Amino acid sequence: MLLGLAIRDIVLIDRLDLSFRPGLCVLTGETGAGKSILLDALGLALGRRGEGGLVRDGASEASVTAEFAVGRNHPAHAILREAGLDRDGETIVLRRLLRRDGKSRAFVNDEPASVSLLRQLGDVLVEIQGQFEQRGLLEPANHRVLLDAFAELGGEVAALARAWEAWQTAKRREAEAARRAAEAHAEEELLRHHLTELEALAPEADEEDRLAARRTLLQNAERLAETLNEAIVELAGNDGAQAALARTLRRLERARGRAPGLFDAAMAAAERAAAETSEALAGLESAARSLDLDPRELEAVEDRLFALRAAARKHQVAVADLPVLRQAIEAKLAAIEDDAASAGALAKTTLARRADYIAAAERVGRARMAAAKRLDTAIASEFKPLRLDKARFRTVVTGLDEADWGEHGCERVHFEISTIPGAPFGPLTRIASGGELSRFMLALKLVLAGTSSVPTLIFDEVDSGIGGAVAAAVGERLQRLGTSLQVLVVTHSPQVAARGAHHWRVATRLAEKRTVTLVEELDADDRREEIARMLSGRSITPEARAAAASLIAAGRA
Repeated sequence: MLLGLAIRDIVLIDRLDLSFRPGLCVLTGETGAGKSILLDALGLALGRRGEGGLVRDGASEASVTAEFAVGRNHPAHAILREAGLDRDGETIVLRRLLRRDGKSRAFVNDEPASVSLLRQLGDVLVEIQGQFEQRGLLEPANHRVLLDAFAELGGEVAALARAWEAWQTAKRREAEAARRAAEAHAEEELLRHHLTELEALAPEADEEDRLAARRTLLQNAERLAETLNEAIVELAGNDGAQAALARTLRRLERARGRAPGLFDAAMAAAERAAAETSEALAGLESAARSLDLDPRELEAVEDRLFALRAAARKHQVAVADLPVLRQAIEAKLAAIEDDAASAGALAKTTLARRADYIAAAERVGRARMAAAKRLDTAIASEFKPLRLDKARFRTVVTGLDEADWGEHGCERVHFEISTIPGAPFGPLTRIASGGELSRFMLALKLVLAGTSSVPTLIFDEVDSGIGGAVAAAVGERLQRLGTSLQVLVVTHSPQVAARGAHHWRVATRLAEKRTVTLVEELDADDRREEIARMLSGRSITPEARAAAASLIAAGRA
């Protein structure tokens, strides 16, 4: 609720500090006293448009400070947290400084802020209903929220939003899978072509090194064969090492008897040498036989080696990595097949989530239709006492095309009214009279009193063009609203003023050769005098005082 309002240098107001309390607060005063200035000043603190003409003559800057008290769970604190301006405690202070050139500065809790932030906070802290206000209940964007709150659909609407998000998430996943599948399909044919080539080539990890070594051997086979033959002759020829060792052993064997033990070591070594020579000769002969090669093998080896290296260049990898590339292509093709299968499963999931959303939306839709009828009846019941008996009100629930569905459901909600018999229904803003509009807003607010988180409601011109029993009905309803909200009403009606829990009088006086606006809270006696003035004019009669006392007593009954 609004705790206090401090105004400096606004039009006729020099310096004004007001404290407000819960319930119905009435502000009265003669025409031109400055009641509308108070609302203009409050509007500045709430982020409304400011004009340099509001700055008092002789002052360079005007200021307005509004202090509010709301619970920690109020939406205003969420707005402040998002802006990084929340603080401990439940009070929120909005301040606006306005220069004569129309430029302004804004502060929230004594921290610099934007005017748009003030406007955001103002929209959740105060609702002003009057001839020039087209906000709050009048905005079609709010009508669905109001109907849902009236129908107490908080849980169902939250479940609907979750169903919507689940459906949208499934759609996004399906679309992403489809995108990947489309991209994969574009390269699938090429991948399969590459895999066929690699499968036909069948590369092995160390094949290049083996082929290169074999190629070198084959290229040098003739020269190597000559070398081997020469080596064999050196070992096995008549004058070769093998024959020489055999002759040596025979001679030593013949001489052994003449010198027992003398040649044993030498003979053993010669025998080992003969054995090693035989083994070496066998190795050379084996090597020579292996060089008896097919002359076409070199061509085959080179063709294979060149094919491997060509494939490596084509895919820009090393020859040794061709088997790895083959495995990667196989894995990618397998993934493409899996994505295709996954896309089908995701499509089924999307259909299931869509069905869940539609079921939730239909439940909410049916509840809205039923609540709309109850709301229409409840509001219509308030019309006659407020002299709106010719008016007709209806809540229109319109189905939307699927492209317009959203987290809030499959229908649009807006309020319409007709104030003339036989005239078509139209938006609420078509009501011409400011007082008529305010009374209609009063009826609507009475029915929807428990649905809004806005703690302060202001009515301006609610009693325009009415009196007697209608004014009394307006006052009774404002008083009823004051039991659940802080209600501020600017009024010329004594019947309305008598219903107030608190009463302020707005007046002007001449100070230092200029007119200034003053606001004073009235005690019981002053209040009776003010209501008597409202009843009889400047000359207050005993009858007027008696009538004022009677009105006040009736308001307390």
